[in-house]
Amino acid sequence: MNVQPVFAQDTTASAAGQATAYDSIWATTAPQAEPTPLERTMLAEDKLFVVLAVVLIIWFGILFLILNTDRKIRRLERSLNERISEKSTTL
Repeated sequence: MNVQPVFAQDTTASAAGQATAYDSIWATTAPQAEPTPLERTMLAEDKLFVVLAVVLIIWFGILFLILNTDRKIRRLERSLNERISEKSTTL
């Protein structure tokens, strides 16, 4: 008696080439909605202006953070100098 080993069958395709459960999931695509104006701009051929706008937004954000931090540090320095001057006058 010749016994052949039984292997697990691939679930993505059968030997006869018939569709399986996984094929039905990937065969259909979701309906596409109309692109928004921002998406139309991003998908246009001249993407240089989109890249420029994103880079400028990032640079303005960095500049805002630096200026905001500088303002806070300046305020802390003033308050420390006032405390030091108050302590030196009381001594």
